[in-house]
Amino acid sequence: MKNAIIFHGTGSSPNSHWTPWLKKELEANGFSVQTLQFPNTDNPSIEEWLPFALKNFKFEKNTILIGHSAGSPLILSILENIDIQIKGAILVAGFSSPIKGGKASPILQEKYNWDKIKSNARKFTFINSDNDPWDANEKQGMEMNKHLGGKLIILHEGHMGSNMFNQPYKEFPLLLKLILEEYQ
Repeated sequence: MKNAIIFHGTGSSPNSHWTPWLKKELEANGFSVQTLQFPNTDNPSIEEWLPFALKNFKFEKNTILIGHSAGSPLILSILENIDIQIKGAILVAGFSSPIKGGKASPILQEKYNWDKIKSNARKFTFINSDNDPWDANEKQGMEMNKHLGGKLIILHEGHMGSNMFNQPYKEFPLLLKLILEEYQ
């Protein structure tokens, strides 16, 4: 069975932005889709979110991980801490180093074992924006792509979902097309 897990970002939920739409569309295309509300979404920390994810989700060879914003560094940490190679990971407005003012976010690890992360996913896609208001921008995408390979897509779409910056981003057809064409 095709399995997708969608990870929301800071201050969000499984009902935020494009997540409910993508879940519905993927299910209509034969995917089993998992989403959960993470604790303390206004101040996500890797110490809290990683054990929560490892406890509540099942990672299998046909799993695709999809993360938005803070959900993206969480995916990197998950891949560093599982012992199975999944189908792939898509990081939307993702980052692996400090953003917005250079202050390290508690969702980031101090360093990543890029080789371990790369060995646990067959494919990577990074979707970043050259005008992201949080600085989860094309430079962040390029940095992750440099370590992990895969596909880097640079848009001009802001954060692709942000309450603070009034970006509802209720649908994300490009993301759906990418999953259906490249992650089946």
